[in-house]
Amino acid sequence: MSKGNTRLVERNLWSAEDLETDLASAIQGFRDERLQEPLASYIAAYDSAEEVIDALLRSTGNLTTLQAEIADLLQVPGMLDALRYLAAPPISEDDLKVLIEATSLSPRILATQPELAARLVQTIQAVIDPRRFPWHREQREPTPEERHAAVVASTALISTQRVATQRRNEGKQAQESTVRQVLLDHGLHLVTIPGNTIDTLIQAPSPGEFCNEVMLGTRKADFVVGLWDSRIMAIECKVSNSSINSVKRLNNDAAAKAEEWLKDFGQRNIVPVAVLSGVYKLHNLLNAQDRGLTLYWAHRLEDLTRWIDQVRDASIDR
Repeated sequence: MSKGNTRLVERNLWSAEDLETDLASAIQGFRDERLQEPLASYIAAYDSAEEVIDALLRSTGNLTTLQAEIADLLQVPGMLDALRYLAAPPISEDDLKVLIEATSLSPRILATQPELAARLVQTIQAVIDPRRFPWHREQREPTPEERHAAVVASTALISTQRVATQRRNEGKQAQESTVRQVLLDHGLHLVTIPGNTIDTLIQAPSPGEFCNEVMLGTRKADFVVGLWDSRIMAIECKVSNSSINSVKRLNNDAAAKAEEWLKDFGQRNIVPVAVLSGVYKLHNLLNAQDRGLTLYWAHRLEDLTRWIDQVRDASIDR
């Protein structure tokens, strides 16, 4: 780790060896958490998805009357997900909106715009998975074995994705809660920013204060901390469950935000930070650090508060 001798306390820069050591600890923590995770959430998601998939097939004559039943189907909770997962591969909500030229997929909008619902059905029918639903393309009734296999495969797809999304959301929420509590325990005061928007430094929290969930310039920050030397620290909380996933969360999101904030507010005015937990690749960590993002680990947040203390002490000394 290098430290500057300029007027401002320089950000922490970690060596590859430092990052590798902490990465090993973070990955072990990820392993421990996954192995201790109960099956209850997956089973609940599976049972819920299975019920919806079975109802979809039953109410449409195994997909033969999809167009005629679409208005009623869209009123059933979870049915839009089931329709998206008929496709091979499943279609995301964002992609589906583009494909059918819709601004929203809400049941109310689709129910009041029959032409939109018709485009939805046409799009889904064009990409129905021929392996899971072979009878659809062949225009025949499924055998009991085919129908059962289709229900099981579709249910597994939906429930796996739901649990993965739930894990990400819960992991991020837990990490944000921990960071918030650490800042409070360290004597910083949580404040509310009018409009939850910071366009200029004067709108940022004062020294010793912090806010959460605000627009900082044109990008959202999880936390913004007012430092005693008049700089601000922008904190992003990132949880990754795979090295591939980490590229999106760390390099394409947090590091990209760091570059934008540094350009908008100036390198001497802002310190972009990411608090990390989970699985990453070392070279992606180094890349994010080189792009101006300071890295701290959720399992050792004392590094973060120690640096904040250094800034405060240096400001008092001056």
